[in-house]
Amino acid sequence: MRKHSKETPEASSQQEEKPELQLVRRNCEVCEWEALLIEPAGSSTLCLWCRAPTRGTVIIEQVEGLSSQPGKNPYAAALGRLGGLKGGNARAAALTSKQRHDIARKAANTRWGKTKSRKK
Repeated sequence: MRKHSKETPEASSQQEEKPELQLVRRNCEVCEWEALLIEPAGSSTLCLWCRAPTRGTVIIEQVEGLSSQPGKNPYAAALGRLGGLKGGNARAAALTSKQRHDIARKAANTRWGKTKSRKK
């Protein structure tokens, strides 16, 4: 049995018309405040410290996947993705050869279940 929705075409069009969100780096024109913000396209934000106007530089024009999964916080997801793009490469560049060796040994031991006991 099929359920009929009682929504009017106007109500359904209001749900679909969500503002396009973008990731913006904001800098205050007066003080030294700066932040990464997710905001609707074309909006302006005042400085959180001194309430002066800010300049915005768009980093990601359209943040994808913000409304596709209803249980997630879209702002946290977008900021996490931004850091995730550079996280592994930055970590690999910071590790020494010995640290990489130890990490690889631990991964192999975990995968294969073999540990070498060191004799004293």
